[in-house]
Amino acid sequence: MTSGKSGLHHITAITRSIQANIDFYVGFLGLRLVKRTAGFEDATQLHLFYGDAISSPGSLVTFLAWEDGSPGRVGHGAPYEIGLAVSCDAIGFWLTRALQFGISTQGPAQEFGEPVLRLKDPDGIIIKLIGVEDLSVFGGKPWTGEGVPEEYAIVALRNGTILTEKPAETIAFLTTNFGLETGPVEGSQTRLTSATGGVVDVRDATGFWTAAPGTGTIDHIALNAPDIDTVHRVAERIEAADGSPTNAHDRKYFYSLYAREPGGALIEFATDEPGFMLDESEEALGTTLFIPPHWQDREADSRAMLPQFSLPGEPRIRYRELPFVHRIVMPETPDDQTLVLLHGSGGNETSLLPFARVVAPDTMLLAVRGRATEEGVPRFFRRFEDGSFDQKDIASEAEAFVEMVGQLKQAYGVDPEKTTFVGQSNGANFLAAVMLLHPGVIRRAVLMRPVLVLGEVPAADVSNAEADVLIVAGDKDSYAAEALKLMEILAARSADVTMMTVDAGHDIVEADRGVVGKWLRTEK
Repeated sequence: MTSGKSGLHHITAITRSIQANIDFYVGFLGLRLVKRTAGFEDATQLHLFYGDAISSPGSLVTFLAWEDGSPGRVGHGAPYEIGLAVSCDAIGFWLTRALQFGISTQGPAQEFGEPVLRLKDPDGIIIKLIGVEDLSVFGGKPWTGEGVPEEYAIVALRNGTILTEKPAETIAFLTTNFGLETGPVEGSQTRLTSATGGVVDVRDATGFWTAAPGTGTIDHIALNAPDIDTVHRVAERIEAADGSPTNAHDRKYFYSLYAREPGGALIEFATDEPGFMLDESEEALGTTLFIPPHWQDREADSRAMLPQFSLPGEPRIRYRELPFVHRIVMPETPDDQTLVLLHGSGGNETSLLPFARVVAPDTMLLAVRGRATEEGVPRFFRRFEDGSFDQKDIASEAEAFVEMVGQLKQAYGVDPEKTTFVGQSNGANFLAAVMLLHPGVIRRAVLMRPVLVLGEVPAADVSNAEADVLIVAGDKDSYAAEALKLMEILAARSADVTMMTVDAGHDIVEADRGVVGKWLRTEK
C-alpha cells in the first residue's frame, strides 16, 4: 500500500552564510526567492525558500541559516546532493556561466542516461544540473531572473541522493510509504522514480562514515503528499510497522510529517496545498518575512536577531575578515553612532541585538562572538574547572580584540569617537579587562553585571585613558559588590564612571533598557 502519486516537494539544507547563499542560488542559478520565514522551532533562525516563478512544489530548495556555524559532515544516514532539472541544450550555457562566475565544475558526464554538470555551492554542497529530455512532466513556470534565459532556466528539482548503509531497507521504506517506484540501478545507486519527474537516488554507502549535522549539509528531503489525510495514514502505517516515531506539523504553507528511514536519513512528507501564495501574490513572492504565530509576541526580537541580506543589485553590507566572528545590523535610517556588542556566557553574537535595537533604534550594531567555548557555547575567555579565570587567555584575547577595534574604521567606516562598547556578564568582564590592559582603546562603554576578572591589575600609562563608563548592577545579583570594586578601579584609571543599580539579579531586565537608553542619549 503506497501513498499514491508522489515525488519531490523540496530539499532543505544548512548554510553558514546567508548572503553567499543568496548570491549563489539567486544570483548565479537564477532561482527566485519565494519565501522568507523565521523558524517554527526557533524564531531567531532564518529559513529561505527558493523555487520557480510560482513557488511550485517540486521546484523548492530551502536553507536554514546557521550564520558562521560549525560545518557538518557528509556520510551515511543523510542526503548529500541536490539535482536540478534543465533542458539538455542548457548544459553548455551553464558550463559557460560557471566559468564567468568563477565556479569550478565537473563534467558534463552521463548519469542514468542524462548529462550532468556538477558544481558546489559556497558551503560545499554538491549541485547537479541535469539535462532532462521531457521537462513537461514537472509543470511549474521557470523564473528568468539574473540573466538566465527561459530556455536555459532551472525548471524543477530532478533528484535528491541518500547515502545509506541499509539500501534495501531504505528502498523498501520509501517505496512502501511514499509512492516511489524502484527504477534503474547504476553501480551502487538505485533510482526511485515518480510520476511527477522528481526522483530519489539511494546509494549504498556501507563502510562510509556517518553523517554529522552542520553547515554545508542537507537536512532532509521532502516528498509530495496528496492531502492531509494521506499524511496521517502514512504516519500511522510507519508507526504500526516498526514503532518509528513520526511528527506531523502544520507549516502554514503545507502540512507535513517527519520520519527517519531505516538508514537514518530524515524524510518529510508534505502537501502541495495551500502553497506559498497563501499570503503573498505571485508578484510579491518572497518579499515579506513570515513570523510563525506562536512567536508573534517576540516578533521584534526575532527581526533584530535574524541575519540581514541583500538580493543581487540591492545595497549590501560587505563583510570583512576580522579576528572575531561578528554580525552587523543596519537600521533603515542610521545615525552616525555604532554600538559594539559583547554577549554574556551562554549567548552568542545575536543575544544582545534585541536589547540594542530598543536602546539605540537608529544606530549601527556590530555584535561580536567570543572565541573561547565552554560546554559548546562561546565565551570571551576560558575559565578553569575550579571557576578561576585563565589569565593568559584573557590577555591573549584582549590583544586580538584590540587588533579588531583598530580595524573597524577601515573595514566598516566606524568612527572610534562615536562608538560605544556594550557588554553583559562575560562580555562586560572582558571589556573591563581590555580597558585595564589597554588604556585608551575603549573610550565609551556600558558594562552590565560586570566583575573584575584580572588576577592582578597591571600598572599602565593612563595619560590617554579617559573613558565614559556606565556600570549597571543588579541589586539582587550576588556579584553586585564586585561591580562596585570594578567601578573604583576604573575611576582610579581616569575613567568617568556612572554606576546605576536596577531591581534585578544577573540577567538583563526591562529596567536596564531604560537606564542604558537614557545614558546613551545623554552621552552622544
